Amino acid sequence: MQIDPKDYDSRRLYHLLMSCVTPRPIAWVSTVSREGVRNLAPFSYFNAVTSKPPLLSIAVGRRRGKRKDTAANASSTRELVVNIVTEPLLDKMVETSAEVGPEVDEIATAGLTVIESVVVKPPRIAEAPIQLECRTREIFEISPGIVDLVIAEVVMFHVSDELPIDEELHIPAASLRPVARLGASDYAFLGEIQRRDRPAK
Repeated sequence: MQIDPKDYDSRRLYHLLMSCVTPRPIAWVSTVSREGVRNLAPFSYFNAVTSKPPLLSIAVGRRRGKRKDTAANASSTRELVVNIVTEPLLDKMVETSAEVGPEVDEIATAGLTVIESVVVKPPRIAEAPIQLECRTREIFEISPGIVDLVIAEVVMFHVSDELPIDEELHIPAASLRPVARLGASDYAFLGEIQRRDRPAK
């Protein structure tokens, strides 16, 4: 089967792309507006860019051509926190994906606990075992009116004391129990983990 993107609308192409590029990690992003309103929203077009400096990419699709609260706040305040979603947090994360107005505090409506950040103003989500305090490095408007690509620099890592971490800063995925986004309304947990070392030179 061949599928030419020109022949399909954006909704169906979204479904197709999400089904092809899978699984994807989830960034649960907390921000604060200039007026002090907190915002929390999940994004699965998310990944690491480089480790030194530690940069993350988060693609925030626009809603009817307008920036979503996350991108607007990350642009105006230049700060955000990426909270890592784990198995026990799946339902709370999905709850915060609802489309609501900018005056709504999703952290409060979801009944989550906040912790004051060390470097930035947006709060961290206490229930998340890893929280990454970030500053906005760049925001690129990709294809005007479609998506904002946020490049964020991690300025402070927070790792729960309950997670094992070795001297090389490895955190076992089996201990973290991250959630992955699939196509449609599907999510996945970790299954069998296999190790493959790189060939020696």
